[in-house]
Order: sequence, then C-alpha cells, then structure tokens
Amino acid sequence: LFDVNNVYVSAYNHGFDPFEFVEHVPHDRIVQIHLAGHTNLGAYIIDTHRGAVSEPVWDLYRRTLELTGPVSTLIEWDDEIPTLDVLLAEADKVRAVRDSVASGVRLDPVPRGVPVQTSFSSNAEHGWKQGGPRETALAEAAR
Repeated sequence: LFDVNNVYVSAYNHGFDPFEFVEHVPHDRIVQIHLAGHTNLGAYIIDTHRGAVSEPVWDLYRRTLELTGPVSTLIEWDDEIPTLDVLLAEADKVRAVRDSVASGVRLDPVPRGVPVQTSFSSNAEHGWKQGGPRETALAEAAR
C-alpha cells in the first residue's frame, strides 16, 4: 500500500521533496495506491480525508503511476462526504490519469481538473510551499 496523499502531507510538513521520495521507493512492491483530501492549515497539513484530492497530490499520483504502472487505486473520503456524482467524478479523474499514463499520452485538455504535468521538478518550481513550523524554526536557527 502506497499512500500518495500521506507522502505529500509528510513532505509539506517536514520539508522534503515528495517527487524525490517517490523516485526512491521500491516501485515493484506497490500494489495499491491511496489518494485523499487533506486540510491545509498553512504552516502544516493534516491528513483529514476531507474534500477532493488536491492538485499537487494528482501530480504526485501521475508520477507514481509512471513508475509503478497501473495499480489498484482507492480514494479515501471519510469526512464531509459529498453527493455520489462528486465521488464518481473523483473516480473518473483516477481513470483518466491511469489511462493517460498507461497509453503514454498526456491528456490535453485534462478532463475534470486533472492537471497536466510536463516535468517533475522541485516543489518550489511547482509553487508549493512546504515545511512546518518545526522545520522552519530549524532552518532559521541554522542561519
């Protein structure tokens, strides 16, 4: 089991690059992927399984599938559960990403808000802020 949302949440909270982390896990051992929404509180993120999967997690999911190939994927949505049509739209996003990765073709335009990612570089280049208060304090102390 490989929880892509947990990788993103941990990377944000602890200041490491989630793409680099994904690059170095044993891809052949991943047989299921979990996706979920989270709650971003600015200084840190909590894995609440509330809301839709965020755009950065979709990017990380796409890269994970490029490395693992198509594997079973589960969306965890445990709080403030929406209507069935919203849940089915999230499942459609999973299929769209999986199918585009499997075919080697990038979706353009990407259906239902799934982002097109042309390269996988640092979080700063994605515009993602990361690092919780503990990491920020350590970085400032090191200066």
